[in-house]
Amino acid sequence: MDSAALRLSNIRRHLHPQPSSSSSHLSKGGLIKISPEVSDALSRGAAVVALESTIICHGMPYPQNLETAKEIEAIVRSNGAIPATIAILDGIPRIGLQSEELERLARTGAQVLKTARRDIAAVIAAGGNGATTVSATMFFASMVGISVFVTGGIGGVHRHGEQTMDVSSDLTELGKTPVAVVSAGAKSILDISRTLEYLETQGVCVAGYRTNEFPAFFTETSGCKVSCRINSPEDAARLIDANTKLKLGTGILIAVPIPKEHSASGSFVESAIQRALTEARAQNIKGSAETPFLLSKVNELTGGASLTSNIALVKNNAAVGSKIAVCLSQLRGYDCQVKS
Repeated sequence: MDSAALRLSNIRRHLHPQPSSSSSHLSKGGLIKISPEVSDALSRGAAVVALESTIICHGMPYPQNLETAKEIEAIVRSNGAIPATIAILDGIPRIGLQSEELERLARTGAQVLKTARRDIAAVIAAGGNGATTVSATMFFASMVGISVFVTGGIGGVHRHGEQTMDVSSDLTELGKTPVAVVSAGAKSILDISRTLEYLETQGVCVAGYRTNEFPAFFTETSGCKVSCRINSPEDAARLIDANTKLKLGTGILIAVPIPKEHSASGSFVESAIQRALTEARAQNIKGSAETPFLLSKVNELTGGASLTSNIALVKNNAAVGSKIAVCLSQLRGYDCQVKS
């Protein structure tokens, strides 16, 4: 069975699963709801880019979150791909959201559960709403055959993680789910060198996009080298295709530096990070609550500069990721038009 037929088979299987007597709400409309646009694109082998929903609910306030989500989807479209924002609504995973569903997520905001892989079954069983993180978005993207996922930054090993064992599930997901994640590296509130060591252990290829150095989210450099460099969307597409054909079973992390004109001063942001970490320890803020607290505090301390940089890098990643998805579709024999 060729890749297009396999995608169509997967879509049909998830749209029309066998009825479940124990969880009747799961059988209404199928286990997974894929938007008609995304379903059509996948069946044709067209370029599709997965997008997470945590950034909508937990990344910024309304209405800025809604405006940003729409702008990112528009960037994906303008570069020749179809956006597939992923979330769980009323207990049903949605692959590709309608405008009213984006609006609902944006208005509900932080009341929507931040959903990693471990939370998926619980949210679905409860018929709840979930904003998917990197790990959950990767899981659903892989399930329906989406090869490219765009986000802001991945999670990683937290500072002092060798003592706390606080390691993001993003890293283990990259080690077992064959999706290419386009991001601006790891958030600078993390221990970047240990994050890269962990990814190496997981067998994950970390590729720098037009750089030899791993970016640190808000800034272009981290002092850490990447394992390989790619210089174009075509290079990235060939890397993803090779990973797929070899059946390595791992994801790929494509690290794209924030554009120079939006890169905040490294020392300025680092100073704010240190102050935020001190306050988090004083308030005993740990686990899943730590990253949202730190990002919010850093944004406050930098007078909004970090949030401005955050939005800029996500938009840049969306443009790069879309071009990669189009090139990958072309490489696999489908007719797509890549934008310059």
